[in-house]
Amino acid sequence: MYAVIETGGKQYRVQEGDVIQVEKLAVIEGQTLNINEVLLVEKNGMITVGTPVVEGASVVVKVIGQGKADKVIAFRYKSKKHVRVKKGHRQPYTKLSVETIQA
Repeated sequence: MYAVIETGGKQYRVQEGDVIQVEKLAVIEGQTLNINEVLLVEKNGMITVGTPVVEGASVVVKVIGQGKADKVIAFRYKSKKHVRVKKGHRQPYTKLSVETIQA
């Protein structure tokens, strides 16, 4: 059994027991969260696609922690003009563990 959920403007295919990293959510570590934006559910070979979400379906996740991803360097330059711009960015994320899929 798997489901496709949407959070933070992105879609994730999840199964029970999966650990995923999503865009940062304002939640406390150890808290359980109910995600109701379920776009697709597969159960026993039967696929249910929502319009846009599946009615009555939800995914229960547990917050493992917050963190920051690896640094991404954006370097821009123009040759022979002595223009150099270096910027770094670390995207914050929330690590979730999928507990149950309710369909």
